[in-house]
Amino acid sequence: MNEKQMICIMCPIGCHVTVDENLNVTGNKCPRGKNYAIEEMTCPKRILTTTVKTDSKMMPRLSVKTDKPIEKSLLFEALEKLNHITVKKNVKIGDVIVKHILDTDVDIIATKLLIRE
Repeated sequence: MNEKQMICIMCPIGCHVTVDENLNVTGNKCPRGKNYAIEEMTCPKRILTTTVKTDSKMMPRLSVKTDKPIEKSLLFEALEKLNHITVKKNVKIGDVIVKHILDTDVDIIATKLLIRE
């Protein structure tokens, strides 16, 4: 593993940090930068945003997202699972569409209101 450079996104400063093969972090101006850089190197995570099918003619797709970051390595598997979901009920923003996707502690939640006709 070589040195890796990245820009920290944990605060508005946007520090240019460097992580070496021993996970030593330099360039961060706060502790959050160090934690971010180490997580990016060991187990990067992302918020997943996408849509799922519905049985509504007025709104055939419902926007959803993860309620917290999910491991980056699971993103495509999660998308594949969500491709087979069809929402058949009224939904409020924040309602859980899929609980603990892929046996993680991450839920898929609605980001839009769905009122079926």
